[in-house]
Amino acid sequence: MVKLVFCCRRRPELSPEQFRRTWLDRHGSLVRSLRTALPMMRRYVQSHTLEGPANEAIRASRGSREPYDGITEVWFDSLEAMAGSSEATLAAGKRLLEDERTFIDLANSSVFLTEEHEIF
Repeated sequence: MVKLVFCCRRRPELSPEQFRRTWLDRHGSLVRSLRTALPMMRRYVQSHTLEGPANEAIRASRGSREPYDGITEVWFDSLEAMAGSSEATLAAGKRLLEDERTFIDLANSSVFLTEEHEIF
């Protein structure tokens, strides 16, 4: 199993709430509507960063940078399975990227592939 991890930062003109609503309601619905064009995606999850003192305390205890606004995780069976080349798949990918550009600060976000190693 291969997982795409996308650490997202919101566009600067959006409040955290505007970002979360857009990401969950509009983009989440778009991803769901494109499911048949993207059969290689086994699972899609959004994790929205919590605001507040608990998160700040964890960050401060490690001296880490400001958190991302959230992460997206997308599971695939393999690297080979990720490569969809049908017209519908390519059009769906383009549509998702166009939507992401409207609310994600892509230049200050990070996206990468991972392999999970379950510890417990």
